[in-house]
Amino acid sequence: MTLFEGIKDQEYEVRSLYIEEKTSRRLQALGLNDGTRVKVLNRKKNGAMIIAVRGTRLALGRRILNGIEIIPLPEINDSETVSMKSAERR
Repeated sequence: MTLFEGIKDQEYEVRSLYIEEKTSRRLQALGLNDGTRVKVLNRKKNGAMIIAVRGTRLALGRRILNGIEIIPLPEINDSETVSMKSAERR
């Protein structure tokens, strides 16, 4: 699945970048590496997308989005989060 196929308000993990070397290095310098969590914040009509990466917003175009392979992260509801935190305290 590519980031272009991502759904608004969902979180994903980057698996790999399949884009030109110069662009790939720039994105890696901005923190978009393999294993990085990203969240789709908004999708524009022209195919561009705004994503959150390590506390920063990035706007990416369709060509770049199609070159970023991702996997969806499982959604954790609030009750699971609370039980996980209480288990960590023990």
